[in-house]
Amino acid sequence: MRKLLNTVYVTSPNTYLSLDGENVVILKEEKELSRIPLHNLEGIVAFGYTGASPALMGACAKRNIALSFMKQSGKFLSRVVGEVRGNVTLRKAQYRLSDNVEESNKIARNFLLGKVYNARWVIERATRDYATRLDVDKLKGVSKTLVNSMKLIQQSEDLEQLRGYEGEAASQYFSVFEDLILQQKDSFYFNYRNKRPPLDNVNAMLSFVYTLSAHDAAAALETVGLDPYVGFLHRDRPGRISLALDMMEELRSVYADRFVISLINKREVNAEGFTQKENGAVIMDDDTRKTILKAWQSRKQEKITHPFLQEKIAWGLVPYAQAMLLARFIRGDLDGYPPFMWK
Repeated sequence: MRKLLNTVYVTSPNTYLSLDGENVVILKEEKELSRIPLHNLEGIVAFGYTGASPALMGACAKRNIALSFMKQSGKFLSRVVGEVRGNVTLRKAQYRLSDNVEESNKIARNFLLGKVYNARWVIERATRDYATRLDVDKLKGVSKTLVNSMKLIQQSEDLEQLRGYEGEAASQYFSVFEDLILQQKDSFYFNYRNKRPPLDNVNAMLSFVYTLSAHDAAAALETVGLDPYVGFLHRDRPGRISLALDMMEELRSVYADRFVISLINKREVNAEGFTQKENGAVIMDDDTRKTILKAWQSRKQEKITHPFLQEKIAWGLVPYAQAMLLARFIRGDLDGYPPFMWK
């Protein structure tokens, strides 16, 4: 199994990234802030960047280090991608499957089965761990609805129909999402999922963490030789990492959502770290963003047993494991893509 390396998150505004030998150097006003060896890195994510040297971008592309640029708000701007070195046979097989709507539907079904299964698991675990603090009957009712959603998804033969079932399941799941927030409820309330822009503190955190997750998924797909821009559920759109978004679906609730809820319930974030702009958009301050990034790195180091591989791996390697399994399926080594179904 691949070794989990570090991802560097550059949050200071007006910083410049450069290369010095085998090190990435972070500069601000021509003063060196940090120096990190490239061989320890698997990714660099820069927020509100001034720029990066062509030499560094080339070095990252050559070493397959994912380099992404974001706005301070966390909105994705761009990724640096070098020469495509993935297995051309594998990518051609991926493109053929993506062009085949029937085959795309079969793969998309498994992504969404994993998503709904994990959403239900999050709810069931909450009823087990906090039975005295939650409306168990309400959450159990949604859990039963999600069981029915999985049955409908398994039977679906049409991508549009599949998206409809997924949308209904997501609506049910998010209808009880606020119940899982047990602390700071006056400041961290959740009425519904909103984005572009997020309109409350919880949605601001979710959007930010989903962006981090998408970065990790895209990097994992490129590592195994797949094209992160050609998906099965999410169809082709210029500039959109459709396959990374596909693979994210099964990890949203069990990995990203639980992470956000944990930060709130453990009071690692607070209301002072959020500001609402005139247009209603909610943004995080630098300290809150740094807190989330530090906790995200720690969470990625936690060990789990992968439900399909039955191997102990770090959470941060789950996107890579799923990308590897998807590549095996596309090559014909597996009969179907096994979604990540957490237990």
